[in-house]
Amino acid sequence: MHSCDIFCNVIDNYGDIGVCWRLARQLANEHGLAVRLWVDDLGSLARLCHEADAARDIQRCRGVEVRRWVKPFTPLPQPLSHGGERGVADLVIEAFACKLPQSYIEAMAAQQRSVWINLEYLSAEDWVEGCHKLPSPHPSLHLTKYFFFPGFTRQTGGLLLERGLFARRDAFRNDAAQQQAFWHSLSMETPGAETLKISLFGYENDALAGLFDAWANGVQPVLCLVPEGRILPQTGQYFGDTEPCMGNTYSNGNLRVRVLPFVEQERYDELLWACDVNFVRGEDSCVRAQWAGKPFVWQIYPQHDAAHWQKLQAFLNLYCAPLGMAASQAVQGLWREWNNEDAAGNAWTAFVAANSELDLHAQGWARELAENNLVLNLLDFSCEIGRMRAFKIEEQQT
Repeated sequence: MHSCDIFCNVIDNYGDIGVCWRLARQLANEHGLAVRLWVDDLGSLARLCHEADAARDIQRCRGVEVRRWVKPFTPLPQPLSHGGERGVADLVIEAFACKLPQSYIEAMAAQQRSVWINLEYLSAEDWVEGCHKLPSPHPSLHLTKYFFFPGFTRQTGGLLLERGLFARRDAFRNDAAQQQAFWHSLSMETPGAETLKISLFGYENDALAGLFDAWANGVQPVLCLVPEGRILPQTGQYFGDTEPCMGNTYSNGNLRVRVLPFVEQERYDELLWACDVNFVRGEDSCVRAQWAGKPFVWQIYPQHDAAHWQKLQAFLNLYCAPLGMAASQAVQGLWREWNNEDAAGNAWTAFVAANSELDLHAQGWARELAENNLVLNLLDFSCEIGRMRAFKIEEQQT
């Protein structure tokens, strides 16, 4: 595999583009592929990568060629001309079931050299293992698309994990100077050891006020860091501020809240590493919280048919299996109340009481997941499909 095209349709928030941007950089910078990332909303990418210019149709950012995905799609050249634009890629990734342009599909069929992958959403449900790597022949063209499922078991595609991430994480945690520099970059002093540091990244949630009450009335000082996002208006409402903004600090009892700017992906990792407990949402931040090796609370993206509850429980079944009964009940209780937007104060008390066990579990969980790397699995599978196709062509010719 020498080249890769990733197509990303930004549907909601930053989950789709967040995953695609990580994947594109890893393929380009760690494995040397010539990567084009086609995005229909460059504004979302610019929030994650400040080097990206939302007004430019073609640009290079951190080793990746970024293209605006416009409609109608301009067909790429069929042959690869020297010095000109290349045609379809060796590896074509259709992220999260977005629909490739028809002209691009026809070009793939004409050239017969691309491996076509539908990178699916992350899920811990049992059926994912049976669907991983399944082929889907095109109804009219001589093309086959393959479903590739990220996941948490060896029977799935694994998770995105950059080379050296754990080494950088551990170096940060073991270096007081790095931590001090991080807090100073937020215009804050390094919190004392007695302070429980919590990051809060979430969708709107009616359980927030109850959680804030529990932290404010608790015996331990709590510093809550809230990146700019959808939960910010409710944060301001709790403290009587109708226009909360970056840099604001609020206090109530033992609770102190600081509003942070929307941060780039690398800076978000540092935030997770610096905190003791991380509240996350969606897919990308959920995975990053697991790599952080800290106790976390996941707010899953809600679906209109309530299918998200089954997905949430499937993950909890895996994640909580090694835990003792009390710790397992504490995790499941808080996660359910947070996702059901119920008062989470009582569940929080049990959760924080189990923090030592949850911290050790989170570290071991991260090490276990790291053994199943999505990009390595994806490249191995794509090369295997390429070899199989080359063998079939050779058989036909002979």
